Amino acid sequence: MERKEGGIQMEHHQGHEHNHQPANHANHLNDFKHRFYVSAAVMVPILALSPMIQEFLGQNWRFPFDMYILFLLSSFVYFYGGWPFLKGIVSEMRDRNPGMMTLISLAISVAYFYSTAVVFGVPGHEMYWELSTLIVIMLLGHWIEMKSIAGASSDLEELVRFMPSSAHLLQEDGTTVEVKASTLTPGQRVLVKPGEKVPVDGTVAQGRSDVDESAVTGESVPVYKEAGDSLIGGSINSEGALTVVVEKTGQESYLSQVIKLVQEAQESKSRTQDLANRAAKFLFYVAVIAGVLTLSGWLAAGFSTNFAIERMVTVMVIACPHALGLAAPLVTAVSTSLSAKKGLLIRNRTSFEEARYLNAVLFDKTGTLTKGEFGITDVIEEHADRKTILYYAASLESSSAHPIAQGIVRSAEKEGINYSPPEEVDSLTGKGLSGRIQDKQVLAVSPGYMHENKVSFHEATFQQLSSEGKTVIFLIVDDVLYGMIALADQVREDSKEAVRILHQMGIEAMMVTGDNRTVAQWVGKELGLDQIYAEVLPHEKAEIVEQVQRAGKKTAMTGDGVNDAPALAVADLGIAIGAGTDVAVESADVVLVRSNPLDVAALIRLSRSTYRKMIQNLWWAAGYNIIALPLAAGILYQAGILLTPAVGAVLMSVSTIIVAINAKLLKSE
Repeated sequence: MERKEGGIQMEHHQGHEHNHQPANHANHLNDFKHRFYVSAAVMVPILALSPMIQEFLGQNWRFPFDMYILFLLSSFVYFYGGWPFLKGIVSEMRDRNPGMMTLISLAISVAYFYSTAVVFGVPGHEMYWELSTLIVIMLLGHWIEMKSIAGASSDLEELVRFMPSSAHLLQEDGTTVEVKASTLTPGQRVLVKPGEKVPVDGTVAQGRSDVDESAVTGESVPVYKEAGDSLIGGSINSEGALTVVVEKTGQESYLSQVIKLVQEAQESKSRTQDLANRAAKFLFYVAVIAGVLTLSGWLAAGFSTNFAIERMVTVMVIACPHALGLAAPLVTAVSTSLSAKKGLLIRNRTSFEEARYLNAVLFDKTGTLTKGEFGITDVIEEHADRKTILYYAASLESSSAHPIAQGIVRSAEKEGINYSPPEEVDSLTGKGLSGRIQDKQVLAVSPGYMHENKVSFHEATFQQLSSEGKTVIFLIVDDVLYGMIALADQVREDSKEAVRILHQMGIEAMMVTGDNRTVAQWVGKELGLDQIYAEVLPHEKAEIVEQVQRAGKKTAMTGDGVNDAPALAVADLGIAIGAGTDVAVESADVVLVRSNPLDVAALIRLSRSTYRKMIQNLWWAAGYNIIALPLAAGILYQAGILLTPAVGAVLMSVSTIIVAINAKLLKSE
C-alpha cells in the first residue's frame, strides 16, 4: 500500500517584518475607514451646496458666500480624503508606472483646481460634487479591499478568541484539575466532557463521541471520533466524554496555522486586480490625450476658451470611472468570504484565478480519493450468512491492531453487529489469527494458510477478488469454511461524484499513485477515471505532472502528503487536501480544509465564477467610459447632445451601483 508520512509542517517566520505586518495592516485599514467616514460626512453638505446638483434636483438653496463654504469643505475632502491617492501618485510616477493612484489623483486634482478657479472668478461650472463623490467612492473601494484581507479570517480569529480558557487536566490518579488552556504542554492528557469545546489540538486516547467540526473545517456533519483519531481545537464534543492527548497549542495549533494561511492568501497578488491597474494606466493616458484633443478641438472650432476648458475638465474627470475602483475589490471580498466558509484556503490568488483554465486534475490515491484505511468490500458466503461471518471475524480481529483487523471491526460496527471479545487468541505468524469464541475454534487466515493446509475453497471467486486488488481473508469455524471476506482501501463516498462533476466541466480526472497497478486499476474503474499512473515513486509524481503538461493540458495536482510535495509545486495549481494538522501546505497554492474531493470541483467553479464577475465588473466600469467620454468631449454636439457633468454623475452612479450588485450576486452562483 502507498505509505503516507504525514503532512508538511508549516514554516513559522519570526522576522521583524512578519511580526509587525498585521499591526501595520490594521493601522492602514483603520486609516482608510476613518478617511472614508469623515469624507462621506463632509460630502453631504458639498452635494447640497453645489449649484449643479441643486439645478438637477430642481431646488435653490443658494445664500451669500455659499461658494466659499463649498470651497473650504471641498478643500478638506481633497487634502484629507484624497491624501492616500495624492501620496500614491508620487510612488507611481517615481516608478514611471502610472496606475490607479495616478488616474484618481489626476481626476480629483483637475476637478479641485478647476472648481477653485471657478469659485474665485473664472467663468465655468464648479465640479466639487464630482471631486467629493470620487474620493469617497475610491476610499470605499480601497477600504473594502483591505477589509477583505483582514475579514477572511475573522470567523477563525473569533474561534481562537473564544477557545476555552480552561481545560480539565487529568492527574496520574485519574482525577482532574482545572488549569488554563494556555499552560498545557504536548503529552499531557485532558478530559473533554460532553458539550464542551476541545481546548487544544490532540489525539483521542480513550472514549468515543461525535464531534462538531463545522466552525473549523466547514464539515456540516458531525465526525465520529474514537481512540487514535485526531481532534482540532475549537471543535465541539457531543455526547461522549473524551480523553485527549495534547499535541499542539498556541501558534502551533491548526486554527492559528489556518489563520496565517488566509492572511497569506488575501495578501497575495491577484491577476485580475492587476488587470484593473493596467486598465487604470490605459485610462490615464486616454484621459490626458482626450483632454488635450478636446481642448484643442473646441478652440480650433472657434469656441470660447472657457467652454473648451470646461469640456476638457469634464472629459478628464469622467475618464476616472468610480466603478473601476470597486470592480475587483468587491468581487475579491465576496469570493474571499465564500471560499473561507467553504473551507477553501487560497494561498496564491493568481493561481486560484488561473484554475478556470484547468483541463486536467491529477489525484493522489491514498488519503485523497480513498480513505487510506481498509474496509470490507465483499463477503462471500459459503456455510454461513453474512451477519454470522462478520460476527465471528470481528470478534476474533478485535484483539488485533493490524489495519486489516481494524478494517473488519469497523465494517462490522457500521453494520450494527455486536461482536464478543475472544476467550483466547494465538497469532499464526504471517498467516492470520486463531482463537476461541463462545466455545468455537475460529480462524481468520490468509490464502497461503489455505493452500498449505489444503483447505478447499472457490478458487475462481478468490482469483476474481484478487484481480481487483483486494485482500481476501478466509473465516473457518470448527473446521468449517464459513466464507471469504474481501477488503480494500475504502474509496471516499464523494470521489465518484467529484469525478463526474469534473467530467461535466470538461476536465479530465487522473490518478497518480505509488500503489500497485492492480489496486490502482480497481479504484480507477470504480471512479471512472480517464488515466491511471500506478507504481509511481514520489519523485516520479512531478515527472508525471510535467508529462501531462507537455501534452498541452493545464494541470492541477491534488495530494495530502510529503511524497506529493514535488508534484504540488510543479503543477499549474497545487491543491493540498486533508483536514487536521497534516495538511500539506507549503508546496500548494490552495489548501482544502476538508478531506473531500468534491471541494476540488467547488474550487474550480468558484474560480470561474470569480473571474467572470470581475470581468463583468470591469466591462461595466469601462462601459461607463465608452459612453461618457465621447459625449463629454462633445462628439454629438451638432446633434444637440452634450453630456453635462450632472448627467455624467447619474451615469457614474448607475455604473457603480451595478458593479456593487453584480459582485454580491456571486453568492448565488
